[in-house]
Amino acid sequence: MNKGKISGSLRTHLLWPVILIPFLVIMEIHLLIVDFKTGIISAIYVICYAFIALFLYNFKKKTIMANLINYAIAYNELTKLMIKEFDIPYAILDINGNLLWYNDMFASLTGESAVISEHISSIFTDIKSDIFPICSQNHTEEESDTKELTFSYGDIYLRAFLKQTSVHDYDFSDDMENISLFENSDTFVTLYLYDETRLMEYTSLIKNEDIVMGLLYIDDYDEVLANCDELKRSLLMALVERQIAQSMQELDGIYRKMEKDRYFFIFRHKYLNIIKENKFAILDNVRNVKLGNDDIRITISIGIGVHADSYAKRYEYARTAIDLALGRGGDQAVIKDGEEILYYGGSNIQKESNTRVRARVKAHALNELIVAAEQIFIMGHANCDIDSFGAAVGIYRIARALERNAQIVVETDGTSAIRPFLEKYKENSYYDKFIISPEEARYRMTPNTLLIIVDVNKVSLVQCPSLLEQTQHIVVIDHHRQTDERIKNPVLSYIEPYASSACEMVTEFFRYINDGIRPRPLEADTLYSGIMVDTNNFSAQVGVRTFEAVAYLKRCGADITRIHKLFRSEPDEYMIRAKAISNAQIFLDSYVITTVYGTNGNTPVIGAKVANALLEMKGIKASFVLSEYKSHIYINARSIDEVNVQLIMEKLGGGGHVSAAAAQLDMSLDMATDKLKDTISTMLREGDLK
Repeated sequence: MNKGKISGSLRTHLLWPVILIPFLVIMEIHLLIVDFKTGIISAIYVICYAFIALFLYNFKKKTIMANLINYAIAYNELTKLMIKEFDIPYAILDINGNLLWYNDMFASLTGESAVISEHISSIFTDIKSDIFPICSQNHTEEESDTKELTFSYGDIYLRAFLKQTSVHDYDFSDDMENISLFENSDTFVTLYLYDETRLMEYTSLIKNEDIVMGLLYIDDYDEVLANCDELKRSLLMALVERQIAQSMQELDGIYRKMEKDRYFFIFRHKYLNIIKENKFAILDNVRNVKLGNDDIRITISIGIGVHADSYAKRYEYARTAIDLALGRGGDQAVIKDGEEILYYGGSNIQKESNTRVRARVKAHALNELIVAAEQIFIMGHANCDIDSFGAAVGIYRIARALERNAQIVVETDGTSAIRPFLEKYKENSYYDKFIISPEEARYRMTPNTLLIIVDVNKVSLVQCPSLLEQTQHIVVIDHHRQTDERIKNPVLSYIEPYASSACEMVTEFFRYINDGIRPRPLEADTLYSGIMVDTNNFSAQVGVRTFEAVAYLKRCGADITRIHKLFRSEPDEYMIRAKAISNAQIFLDSYVITTVYGTNGNTPVIGAKVANALLEMKGIKASFVLSEYKSHIYINARSIDEVNVQLIMEKLGGGGHVSAAAAQLDMSLDMATDKLKDTISTMLREGDLK
């Protein structure tokens, strides 16, 4: 209907009696031909019908028009009333988010505080002004003209649904009041608010009642209790289990012992935040258990899985988490929540394990894998250091002893840290072509190639990450604590965080493979150097097994004098180190931070040396040296036995060992220094550092 005219199907319906008149006229003509008298009579009736039909059409049209107008007016008023009294808060905004109109429920929700022309973000702070306009004026099909968000407002939760609409989509020709709202723009935004408080409450209730699964292992059970008599062992384990039982009781959970040193437990999700807030106090409680003056300390590892689609998946998450906790040295808790991994504890320096059972088992497994391999590549981490290179050389020696060809994947020129050793190897024809570049390795790699990774277990840090995707046979040998970015699905994994270095771990393999292997003097020098550098000249993270490995290498021809000559510094490098040490600053009384400035391409290595030197200051718990290299900021962190620097570096996206770790940042030196200080301060405040 438009401008008082009837159109469409209604007009057709009214015209049907008139449309029949031509058909009746044709019928009348035929009757006149057949019987003239009958035709005259019927003609009179047809004329009467036509007159009545036309009269009724004209008469009814006016009546129907009047009724339709009355209905439209009533409908329009009813629609306005319904929107105004709509049970859902509703408002109209301009394209920039300014309030134009709102209904009674909106006014009731906001306490009648909403003001026309006020921006919606001043009423609901969670509806940010930067979301307007919802989409551009000439938006594409991929660009959505709607936006949805959930937020809290007072004591309730609201879901806001905003839709951007053109004024041309509506007919406001009979409503000039509404047209005035859009004088400055032909686009507006409708806002619907849905109260989802009860939905959120039910969702929270379901989440809180959800089941959390976990595994608890006693670390090194047999070794720790090996020297205890039966009575003390029983009493000690009774005290440990008492602590476990008390913790489970506080969580309203249940637990079951699966083996002598392994427990399975479950509790409701609402208690998870409690144990997060107390930093898994059960770790400290168990560690503090002792009998009299005995120096036996029991530690535990915990793995928890949450938010999986099934109970089986949650148990799998818990298994993954406990493997991570053990791979990082134990005495800590790990939570796997989908793809997110959270770490708690692990701030204590791990003690050396005196048993070599694992080393012997892993050596025999490595023996079988090497013998069965058709091609062997050995790879360390990027920016290869002497520990990484030395461990690779040790594996190379094992492969040659088993009459298998192997090659070490490293840049042919090497880093400055290994360049003196590379030159020695190049002088010896026995080692012809034992180095292969990453580019050539990628070309020659096959799915059946055995790839042995040493001194690294983090995917992003290996020399050539793409090689990991080209083979199904990967071996990992490392002494760094694992993270969630660990290499997936290796056929053999040997990770011992207590070990001083990867060179120490590989040296232990020699006595268990092929009835014993003796490295050549140059290889012994390289392995000895790796241990010496990673232990800062045998002053950190050393144990009985470390010195036994060094003694073995000495018997195989390692020459300490020859090694020290290779490690002597250039005068320029020595001056750079001296300047960095003189510029060092004490932070929070126990930490020292400095910066290395140099352009000789050896900056990160110098940083590591400076960090080791700074630990000689009395009262210093940890040292941090920042340096810029290839547009990145490198942080070298060192400690002796008071601070786990790996935890600090992990907060910055790095990792490493408990007493030697590093991180890489993409920012300026000043910003990196500030971020390091903020991280240390935060961890001290939250109790993550002791």
